[in-house]
Amino acid sequence: MKRTTFKMLLISLLAISMFLVGCSNNSKETGGKKETPGTSNEGGSKKDTLVYGRGGDSTSLDPITTTEGEAYKVTINIYETLLNYGDQDTTINPGLAEKWDVSDDYLKYTFHLRKGVKFHDGTDFNADAVVYNFNRWMNGNDEQFPYYSMFGGYKKDEGHVIKEVKAVDENTVEFDLKRPQAPFLKNIAMSAFGIASPAAIEKYGDDFRNNPVGTGPFKFVEWKQNDKIVLEKNPDYWQKGLPKLNKLIFRVIPENAARLNALAKGEIDVMDGLNNSDEDTVKNNPDLQVIERPSNNIGYIGLNTTKKPLDNKLVRQAINHAVDKKTIIDAFYGGKALPAKNPLPPSIEGYNDAIEEYTYDLEKAKALLKEAGVEKGFEIDLWAMPVARPYMPEAQKVAEVIQESLSKIGIKANIQSVDWATYLEKARKGEFGIFMLGWTGDNGDPDNFIYTLLDKDSIGSNNYAQYSNDELHDILIEAQTEADQAKRNELYKKAQEIIHEDAPWVPLVHSTPLLAAAKDVQNYLPHPTGSESLLKVEFK
Repeated sequence: MKRTTFKMLLISLLAISMFLVGCSNNSKETGGKKETPGTSNEGGSKKDTLVYGRGGDSTSLDPITTTEGEAYKVTINIYETLLNYGDQDTTINPGLAEKWDVSDDYLKYTFHLRKGVKFHDGTDFNADAVVYNFNRWMNGNDEQFPYYSMFGGYKKDEGHVIKEVKAVDENTVEFDLKRPQAPFLKNIAMSAFGIASPAAIEKYGDDFRNNPVGTGPFKFVEWKQNDKIVLEKNPDYWQKGLPKLNKLIFRVIPENAARLNALAKGEIDVMDGLNNSDEDTVKNNPDLQVIERPSNNIGYIGLNTTKKPLDNKLVRQAINHAVDKKTIIDAFYGGKALPAKNPLPPSIEGYNDAIEEYTYDLEKAKALLKEAGVEKGFEIDLWAMPVARPYMPEAQKVAEVIQESLSKIGIKANIQSVDWATYLEKARKGEFGIFMLGWTGDNGDPDNFIYTLLDKDSIGSNNYAQYSNDELHDILIEAQTEADQAKRNELYKKAQEIIHEDAPWVPLVHSTPLLAAAKDVQNYLPHPTGSESLLKVEFK
């Protein structure tokens, strides 16, 4: 009997030791808390791999080929631009250009480049590389390089702002413009205009979007679609002592709740898309912290102005009166949002606060439908985003509220969705009637909201409502050309009056997006543009 007991004791001890070994091995494979080769969480050694959990995958790793934020979260760490924004604002700072000169007539910009900078493939960053990138973009179109339309279109277009980009010498680049463009420097600093290796573009061709090569603090390692993107430290980075981390892993975890669970279990270190309803849960966990992103966004319902009956502005105005924004904000934003009435947030210069918002008024909505000749209502698809976005963390649930609101005025809205990349592509092509989307500002200028999202030049890129108004276009081009900011502001206020009357959107909300992170993550500075360099992030 004693022998059997002793034998059972040995078996039990062996089982326990095997379980402990298993736990130890598992802890090295769970993301944020995992140990990479050469590092340890014991003995005071610092973790040097950060795992970032997000709701959707990137659509491209060539930033100029896309307009969606999930791409820029990654590419801002691979590529660099001629100019940078401030750590948490959109002031203009040196980037790959150490300094710059502007002519008195605002038609010539000269950039003096940093010397000794190399691309990740070992080739030199220089003036020729800058010229190559801009020539590549300007000779494309809005399907290839949608964000380049920020410069008034493409080389073949009459409105194209840039006359020529030329290398003065190895470290000096000159931009000659056809007309002044007030937000030119702020545009140059946008993540979309990251300078890529010409040699790598030539090598990979169309597949460059899957094989990114820039000058940034991190180098591309691998991309497993809808799973993870891995970057590693650039050992030859020009800013000495940076980056602090050795590796970045961007993981796709579609559900907000699942991401929070992964964070709580130590499988990731940072998550975006924290539901407002989960904020207290994070604050009550001593191992976690809440991070607020400065508000610089708009969540909206787009109304395709080319599809019947949405081509009638009375119908669009009726839909504006039918949406109960207060209920949406109270239910899904936890007090961290403002109702929207304009296509840009109040923090942006030129915001027109004098505009009277469309009140929640079902009787007014019904009267407008009657006037439009659709008194009995109609049936239409309502497209809802499949992923959490900073301006709309619970899009599918918001869609249900909108659906119910529209039903009260006789509009039967059938909620539809597809994967994120397809959603954006279909929206860009104008295939949706009523759809939910939003925008996080890129550069802090009103032009980046109104011109980028609602001008006729932007149809095919970011103007998903397919909205066109010639009077609006003339005002926006004048505002781009005007150097006096006060005069620009007045022009943008007039532009908002036109948009309000035409109602191509239902402006829904300006949110304060929430992120969450492990308590030991430090120097994470969320940027109002929605994507931030992780250059200085480290663990305590």
